[in-house]
Amino acid sequence: MSAASGPASGGEAADGRPVVVDLHVAPASRLPMQRRESVEAEAGVGLVGDRYHGSRHRHVTVQAADALAAASADLGRTIEHGATRRNVTISGSEVPTEIGRRFRIGPVDVEVVRIAAPCKLLDDGIGDGARTALRRRAGTVCRLLGSGTITIGDPVDLDPGNGQPDRESLER
Repeated sequence: MSAASGPASGGEAADGRPVVVDLHVAPASRLPMQRRESVEAEAGVGLVGDRYHGSRHRHVTVQAADALAAASADLGRTIEHGATRRNVTISGSEVPTEIGRRFRIGPVDVEVVRIAAPCKLLDDGIGDGARTALRRRAGTVCRLLGSGTITIGDPVDLDPGNGQPDRESLER
């Protein structure tokens, strides 16, 4: 199995930061996720070609490859990156979860809106027990604060600036 499709962590940037190891979009609800080498992010709008493009806050979902590998081990079978219906998979085990926390994916600043909960549809798509295996490992839902192209291999800066939540965002 390649790191681009399964739960392998995919390495890190030369400076130790995580990197984007996989990208997926789905053109509409319930349609299969489609793997991409790069995606266009539009600030305040979402990922071009994704079902949530144009939504108010659910612009991009982010998950960690190591968390997905742990869920696969618990489930006893491989969970492919796109099967979770998350847009961005990063190497390593941590994805920021604090509401209002800002981080950067490639050239694009994002802000955590909420923790992503695994939905019951995952049991249908992946198999019985997937939802349970992904609990506390399903990543985060983020708002796009900037625009740009996110590409597989882009570094992920989990602490740009001071990494503290923006008070204005917390009050929205």
